[in-house]
Amino acid sequence: MDTVITQKRNLPLIATRETCSGKTYIVTGANTGLGYEAAKHLVSLGAACVILAVRNVEAGNKAKAEIEAATGALGVAEVWALDLCSYDSVKAFAKRGVDELSRIDGLIENAGIGATHRTVVEGHVATVTVNVLSTFLLAVLLLPKLSETARTSGGLAHLVVVSSRRAFDAGEDWRKIRDGPLVKMDAEDAPPRSIYPLSKLLEYMTVRHLARLLPLANTGVIINVVCPGFCATQLFRDAPESMQSQIQERRRLYGRTAEDGSRTLLHAVVAGQESHGKLLHSCEIGENDVPDWAKNDETGQEHTWGAVAKELEAAAPASVSRILQ
Repeated sequence: MDTVITQKRNLPLIATRETCSGKTYIVTGANTGLGYEAAKHLVSLGAACVILAVRNVEAGNKAKAEIEAATGALGVAEVWALDLCSYDSVKAFAKRGVDELSRIDGLIENAGIGATHRTVVEGHVATVTVNVLSTFLLAVLLLPKLSETARTSGGLAHLVVVSSRRAFDAGEDWRKIRDGPLVKMDAEDAPPRSIYPLSKLLEYMTVRHLARLLPLANTGVIINVVCPGFCATQLFRDAPESMQSQIQERRRLYGRTAEDGSRTLLHAVVAGQESHGKLLHSCEIGENDVPDWAKNDETGQEHTWGAVAKELEAAAPASVSRILQ
């Protein structure tokens, strides 16, 4: 059954002032869509600091002004530059986070692209670089700070990767690339329309394995992956016109608003330890909706993590080995 047609709307707001007050959050891609709405909620719920991590600082400042006007909370939202097409930008952002923030309670990795054309950045197809490699580079660089926050606060920190259940439409393609996912997705003959769902599948596979490598008892950091559903956002703004018209019609009939979809991100960033390593959607744990071939493929998950970790170590030496000590 089409999950878009049956998706729930008018989702509950699980995050509260009690869960968010006084805490520090980072939201990537926070100048628009789901990230913007999630950041606005966090500010309104009493967070002490919400970092709007954006590629376009001017757009970020506009979003900040709108959030302040809507919430009446000044001095909470901050705009920091982050370009996931550049490993140097990711490393600079992470260093600033470690150096300047006294704590990080939640990292919501929302930024992503859904390009259907083939562009190469940092040696890989841009969709893979942005959605997978830079996303997890930021994760491993900030995990020690998240863990430190959990330890000193006596609570739990959260690492949330925003993904999509479209990942599970890629089963046939997954079987073709499973033993070398990055190399085969970078191949010039890789079907362009398969790259986005496969990038989302790599996110899920990586989270599953990383959560096993980093038990909650060792780190205090809940790592989960969330599908916000089909929402009215600009994710596929670069898609061909023929695809755009189809997307627009489905949004009109079945789509969630960006605000409604953002509630799934807020649920993930306050979810309990039972969510560690799990897929969440519709403000609940959604592992029952993950096909067995993805959920139980520990070898494929390990292959994926191995390929991603090798790239991360090359981009930032010792970044992976440090979190696994």
